[in-house]
Order: sequence, then C-alpha cells, then structure tokens
Amino acid sequence: MSQLYSSMKPTPMLKDELDIVIPTIRNLDFLEMWRPFFEQYHLIIVQDGDPSRTIHIPKGFDYELYNRNDINRILGPKSSCISFKDSACRCFGYMVSKKKYIYTIDDDCFVAEDPSGKGINALEQHIKNLLSPSTPHFFNTLYDPYGDGADFVRGYPFSMREGAITAVSHGLWLNIPDYDAPTQLVKPLERNSRKVYLSTQLPILYVDAVMTIPKGTLFPMCGMNLAFDRELIGPAMYFGLMGDGQPIGRYDDMWAGWCVKVICDHMGWGVKTGLPYIWHSKASNPFVNLRKEYNGIFWQEEAIPFFQSVTLPKECDSVQQCYMELAKLVKEKLGKVDPYFIKLADGMVTWIEAWDELNAPKGTETNAPNAKDEKVTE
Repeated sequence: MSQLYSSMKPTPMLKDELDIVIPTIRNLDFLEMWRPFFEQYHLIIVQDGDPSRTIHIPKGFDYELYNRNDINRILGPKSSCISFKDSACRCFGYMVSKKKYIYTIDDDCFVAEDPSGKGINALEQHIKNLLSPSTPHFFNTLYDPYGDGADFVRGYPFSMREGAITAVSHGLWLNIPDYDAPTQLVKPLERNSRKVYLSTQLPILYVDAVMTIPKGTLFPMCGMNLAFDRELIGPAMYFGLMGDGQPIGRYDDMWAGWCVKVICDHMGWGVKTGLPYIWHSKASNPFVNLRKEYNGIFWQEEAIPFFQSVTLPKECDSVQQCYMELAKLVKEKLGKVDPYFIKLADGMVTWIEAWDELNAPKGTETNAPNAKDEKVTE
C-alpha cells in the first residue's frame, strides 16, 4: 500500500512552521506509508524505554531523536516531570520544538482511506482546521461553517461569525477504536469501518465532518492523531505522570485534554474534533490496559466534575498562569482523592518551569542545557 501513496506529492503546508512528534519504542517503518505526506517536514522522535536500543528510521527523513539519557541531560532534575515507559513522554517533544505548530501521531497509525478509496492526508486537514476559526460560543448545526461546502445556518448570530482562534485539532481513527479496557473486553471484534453502508445492519461510521467542541464541555482527548498551535496552547499540553512508577496509565492524553479545554474556554479559544481520520492498526491488550486504567476508572469520576466546576481567575491572562492555577487547585481538591494527585500537581509545576527555561525569550535564556542543535537527515 505504501507504493500506492508514494506517487502522491502534495505541496506541503506550513513546512517550516510545524514539527511532527512521534513517541516510540520500536523501528519506525510505518513512516514509509506516510512518506509523501511527512517527508518534507521535520520530525521529533522521542524514544521511550531502553536508551541503549537502536531504532531504525527510514532514510530521507529530517529528524531529531531523543532518548531518556537526552531528557535527563537537557532537563536535569526537572526530567522527573517526563513519564518513562509510557507514550506520555511525547510531550518532551513539544517542549524542545521551536515551531509554531505540532502534529503528533502514534507509530501504529497508518494512512486511512476515505469512502472513495482515496488516501487521506491527515496532516493537511489538521492544518486547515487550525488555520480556520472555531465556533465555541454558539454551536453551528451544519458542523464547521468554515469548511468546504458549509456555512452558517439560519439563526446563527452575525455578530459571532468571525469565530475564535483555533488552538487544537483533534482527529479520529478508523479500524481499531480508542476504547477503554472494559469496552475492549465486551467488544473485542468491533472495528470502525471506512465504508459507508446503507444497510441498517452496518452503521455509517465514517463521518465527513469537523465540529467545534462547545465552551464549557469537556472531551476525552486522544493523543494518537492530534495537532495544536504550540505557541498558543503548548505550555498546557502536559501529558502528566504516567507509566513506570506511577499508579495509573492511559490517562495521559485525557488529562492534558481536560486541562487544555478549561484553559481554552478561559482564554476564548476553540477546540475542533472530527476529520481527519487515520488507520489505527493495532489493538492493545485489554487485560494490560485494565491494570493501567484501574485507578483512573474510579478517579475520573472525581476528576471530571472537578474540571467541570473550575473557574480560573480573570487575572490569569497567560497559559502558564492558568496552568499554575490549575496545578494549585489539583493539589488542593484532587489531592484529597489520592496522594498521586499531589505528586501530579507538583509535576505540572515542574513542567511549566522546564518549559519556560527551554523557551525563554531571546536574551533572557538561563544556563539550562540546550536541546540538540543538529538535525539528522539520512
């Protein structure tokens, strides 16, 4: 199938303004299918697990590769905020990037096809989502009014049609759905089809739509097909403390999503979900997932009402200020649920401190170790 897409050479959008961040523990052969869409962009690869292991990266890609040794060297004691043996480590790539936009994708995700059989350029659709406004303050029933073939419906206020800045573009997946462990166990064979069926026995699962998540509404963000404006919301894209040594896993992206949505609502920015689709190829083990998710399944019943009720002070006029306020509230409110949240709140503070050190305005840099300057192209 990779040969099919190798003949496609789209003109890259935002080529010099976007980094692609990939967390991995394995060889990145999946990039061959993405070559026509990714080859002209810069990749930041965050290698999880054993740093002495050599991973294979196909030739021709422009990339930086970071492993745990690099994270420890660059962040020093603050490296404690970056998860180990968990895909949450991807957020280190957000921190060291110097680009305006980020697209992050998992290494078991491939090029999907639309119902006509055409390969979907997921990155291009994400960029279109980010470059067009959102409508968080008033829902448009015809989905994204700024998309092709759509507009504002009758009754939509003219005073609100300029929309809001889009901070996040949340994409979806065909084939393996992003289910939690209990749902995986009761629906082990369920797949999300790319085909559009008229039969009542097979639902229409490919939805050709993008919509803005309304202000005041949370959502379960998935990190496997996600793009965002790093300069705008990057400091809030912390995927928490998960994996090795932590009592919870598989909540990294959702935690980030709850924090991001609360801050976007406060700042007046929009979050879109829907197109583009990618092909999620591998179902993870539901029994392993259940062990990782067990505490989170209980804790989310406390965490979600917390985020639904949070009101940030008007004085918080930057993402960093908003995030530090959230960290304080997490420690104060959720720390009563379990001591883990006290540790997580401390990690949130450390994350912001590390972000500010690595992303200080020119002329105000600290003596913190620098990220790698070299770019590797093979």
